[in-house]
Amino acid sequence: MRTYLKMMLLNLESQMQYKVSFFMTVFGQFITAFAGLFSIKFIFEHVNMIYGFNDADVILCYSIVVLSFSIGEAFGGGLATFGGILGDGSFDRALVRPRNVVFQILAPHVDFTRIGLLIQAVGTLAYAISKSEIRWDYKKIITLMLMIVCGSVLFFSLFLFKATFTFFTVQDLNFLNLFTYGAREFGKYPFSIYGKTALSILTYIIPLALFQYYPLLYLIGRKSEAYYIGFPLLSLVFLIPCCLFFKLGLRRYQSIGS
Repeated sequence: MRTYLKMMLLNLESQMQYKVSFFMTVFGQFITAFAGLFSIKFIFEHVNMIYGFNDADVILCYSIVVLSFSIGEAFGGGLATFGGILGDGSFDRALVRPRNVVFQILAPHVDFTRIGLLIQAVGTLAYAISKSEIRWDYKKIITLMLMIVCGSVLFFSLFLFKATFTFFTVQDLNFLNLFTYGAREFGKYPFSIYGKTALSILTYIIPLALFQYYPLLYLIGRKSEAYYIGFPLLSLVFLIPCCLFFKLGLRRYQSIGS
């Protein structure tokens, strides 16, 4: 673990080498992230409800998804550009070291500029909580924490899933961003608004609804059954096939020099 922390610190020092550029990027991330919030506010200036959800519900949903995504993307940043890592030989060097391959990819590529998005997401979440009429107790606090943590792991899993295809194609497939950045955009609103078919897909195939939609119903009081608290934990199962898929790709990988 010390080795990985040192690699992350070296990565931070490298990104901070040009401090003005670093902080401008952080600020840009912070400002850009408000576009999603403003679009929600604009919509609710013209309507009171969207499929039974008011503006406080949607903003809460949006802030949880963005916060989860920003954490998952920050740590999975190396996977987002996995094609470049394969192409420049970095992955070959990682293979010959007696360390976990995935951690060797992730540690030097943690994107610390995402702190701007993270700060904005935390601020939006605080605003959503203050605006909502939720009666908070320890069960709902646990539910909220599970949504954020499990959502972060799920988004990381999606980045891992996307990166694995690069073993077979060598180059990054941009259309697969639909499963990562696209999931963040779709996640601005409760998934039920997209229809029953979409909700089923996002429950049983790509289980984004397990951390976003079902526990949200519990938070806002639409559901009272305690088992809704555990729905985010079920989404963690998705990490298993993603890891197995990555191992399959790793076995089929051929060095660029071979």
